[in-house]
Amino acid sequence: MSTQQDNNFQAIIAHAKEYGFVFPSSEIYDGLSAVYDYGPYGSELKKNIKDYWWKSMTQLHENIVGIDAAIFMHPTTWKASGHVDNFNDPMIDNKDSKKRYRVDHLIEAHAAILEDQGKQQEADALLQEMDALLAKDDFAGLKKLIEDHKIVCTISGTCNWTDIRQFNLMFETQLGSVTDEASTIYLRPETAQGIFVNFLNVQKTARMKVPFGIAQIGKAFRNEIVARQFIFRMREFEQMEMQFFVRPGTEGEWYKYWKQVRLQWHLSLGLPAEKYRYHDHSKLAHYAKEACDIEFEFPFGFKEVEGIHSRSDFDLSQHQTYSKKKMQYFDADIDPATNKPYGNYVPYVIETSIGLDRMVLLILSHAYEEETIQKEDGTTDSRVVMHIPEKIAPIKLAVLPLTKKDGLPEIARDLMDECKNYFRCFYEEKDAIGKRYRRQDAIGTPFCVTIDHQTKEDNTVTIRYRDSMKQERILMSQVKDVVMNAIA
Repeated sequence: MSTQQDNNFQAIIAHAKEYGFVFPSSEIYDGLSAVYDYGPYGSELKKNIKDYWWKSMTQLHENIVGIDAAIFMHPTTWKASGHVDNFNDPMIDNKDSKKRYRVDHLIEAHAAILEDQGKQQEADALLQEMDALLAKDDFAGLKKLIEDHKIVCTISGTCNWTDIRQFNLMFETQLGSVTDEASTIYLRPETAQGIFVNFLNVQKTARMKVPFGIAQIGKAFRNEIVARQFIFRMREFEQMEMQFFVRPGTEGEWYKYWKQVRLQWHLSLGLPAEKYRYHDHSKLAHYAKEACDIEFEFPFGFKEVEGIHSRSDFDLSQHQTYSKKKMQYFDADIDPATNKPYGNYVPYVIETSIGLDRMVLLILSHAYEEETIQKEDGTTDSRVVMHIPEKIAPIKLAVLPLTKKDGLPEIARDLMDECKNYFRCFYEEKDAIGKRYRRQDAIGTPFCVTIDHQTKEDNTVTIRYRDSMKQERILMSQVKDVVMNAIA
């Protein structure tokens, strides 16, 4: 990350705290590493993103339904899923500082330094060699790669490394009030398994027919040793996942379908296509046939915000084996090859999984702008504005009476009452109107309406548009429709 990019990212983090988007958790006790709380506007933004995703999945797709599974699950779930044995990251410790690093993050950070030095080819070659070694689980080769490139610890500045070893990322806890009787269970590291163990419950009760999907939004927990980059990588985070169950043999076409549909969802928010790219996995997870990331260009480079995975029948077959319960679906459709029903089979799965917190960071990163304004008298002014898409902005409309008297607050309250059942509004009568506009710009409110003395004469108001700062007079009765049309 260049100095300018880092400064911009730090400005976004500071703005997120100052304006009530994201706070460090337990800050009065000096915080807790890689854990954050969402403030008044961050929680609204997060909820709006969830609602937009949920609607796109369950309301607009007749063959997708939702569930809300528990965080705690029977511990055998995680043995069946492979997480107990395979949910590991290669780690390395610096012997001098005692600091632990995730190997890929350590090497990626060094590659970023090379890029800043103008050594793009060297950086690309380093990352390609790393990917090849990770794909083979060649830990000795990875350590040699680190030593050959003289990659040092950021604290000690030395290259005195331990051997690389695996570290399981699941949080363990105890179930039961008496320690001796307690059994070890896990905080779920993903929400997908809650969908898989409920596959037949959902299919039967919702009378779903393959192909169909099950969507879920929920918390997950990973004991990240190197949690970093603000809310991009946290120990407690939220996922929006959809598992789509398909007939074996059709998974390839459905994988391509969901890759395209999920990217279009991002673009439907008005986000620029040039900020996105696909990244195919060079090392597939133990369950995957195909996998790719939808990456977004954050201030710290292109990083994953959503994953699309073709999971084969791994999950349902594993749960069938471990639970001794059949996880099969009877398909009555006629197979043209045999002219008979397809019959019983374990469905294959296409997964779409988006990190909600990463999506919040994506929106904040793209929306933030420090803008210089050229005034009519030739002087300049500045403002910080959040260009948050209207559909998901925390506040849609600010209602601002010009003064606290002459009946203007009462008229403003009438407009608030008309609009607040349809979208989130904000009322403020303190300070000069220019200062109030700036505060709304800083939290991303797309529309401000000012009620002035002319309103009393002709029922018109001044509506101001956040991005252009254009102002115009419209009838007060038109305000609700203007906002509704923008957020539809």
